[in-house]
Amino acid sequence: MQIADRLQAIQPSLTLAINSQALALRQQGIAVTSLAVGEPDFPTPAHVCQAAKAAIDANFCRYTQVPGIPELRTACGNYFQRVHNVSVPMESIVVGAGGKHCLYNFFQTTLNPGDEVLIPTPYWLSYPDMVQLAGATPVFVTASAKENFKVTPKMLEAACTPKTKLLILNSPSNPTGAVFSPSEFTQIMDWALSAKIFVLADEIYEQLIFPPAKSLSAINWFAKDPTSVAVLNGLSKSFAMTGWRVGFLAAHPDLIKKISAMQGHSTSNICSIAQKAALAALEGSFDCVAEMRKAFQERRDLGLKIINSWPFAVCPKPDGAFYFFVDVHACYKGAIHNSTELCSHLLEKAHVAVVPGAAFGDDNCIRFSYAVAPDVLQDALTKVGEVLSHLAG
Repeated sequence: MQIADRLQAIQPSLTLAINSQALALRQQGIAVTSLAVGEPDFPTPAHVCQAAKAAIDANFCRYTQVPGIPELRTACGNYFQRVHNVSVPMESIVVGAGGKHCLYNFFQTTLNPGDEVLIPTPYWLSYPDMVQLAGATPVFVTASAKENFKVTPKMLEAACTPKTKLLILNSPSNPTGAVFSPSEFTQIMDWALSAKIFVLADEIYEQLIFPPAKSLSAINWFAKDPTSVAVLNGLSKSFAMTGWRVGFLAAHPDLIKKISAMQGHSTSNICSIAQKAALAALEGSFDCVAEMRKAFQERRDLGLKIINSWPFAVCPKPDGAFYFFVDVHACYKGAIHNSTELCSHLLEKAHVAVVPGAAFGDDNCIRFSYAVAPDVLQDALTKVGEVLSHLAG
């Protein structure tokens, strides 16, 4: 049996061992708390579910246009008008099966073997593998906890070569929750475009930015230069619709046509019912999003107060998303040498599942999700803190 050469560089998820260990503990009747899952714990809003039910009742169950039904593509474009006052036509939108699908298709459509892609680190764990599957080379630009996990144009410039073709910019960030301020974002965007580097902005968490923090969207630069910028967004995080699998990408119409052609030979359209649900979400009230954002901010504040009491840990305040990315390398002692071993130890001793920072390119850290009820979060972090304190001495 032959395995394609392009898969040789793809590594299994570092969380698999943790997940297997958690399952084994649960089979033994041990209660395990997961702070590993990157999805909202809220139900999908009722009006969204009702739209899906209506679509089923109307038998809207056939193939649709590959890049999405016209009214949904229009609604996605209108989202940018509604939120950022930037007009994006339907022809500049493709709808995919979640943001991940859109990203994968974008990389496959734009990258060639030998191209280099700048990936600010810590990074969302699938970026490097997706880039490599497209035949290109990830180039990691690392910002530490002391730098608030935020790269600068100077750091990016130092990593550039004549082969550099693309910069991936993720704000708010998974795993760190870092948000580039308007001035920081402007400096990076202006630098990249002046250097003739295409920017892919992953803004899947943009509805989860906590006041007083503010940010800019790359859609403002797309409006000026659509040949050099693409913007990813979606409904998974903002509308608690992870399982519905709806993401969308704004890009130049010529690029959208190529992505649609590729999608036509792989998945075709996304689920017709999910498209009607997404349409209801984008055209309806965003009050439900505001309520979830407020709850996440309260949980952020609760969890950060606990983590800041740990003298051995460093955790920059996350201004968005729903993650803590905590530098705990001071706890790497004795039998614990890295983040994967530490997460396994925490699962065994505290019965709390978290994700190793190595999965995101920073082995000094571990990632906690605070997309859980406040009492669950407080209990889990208290248990983790006790175990880490013992390790740190």
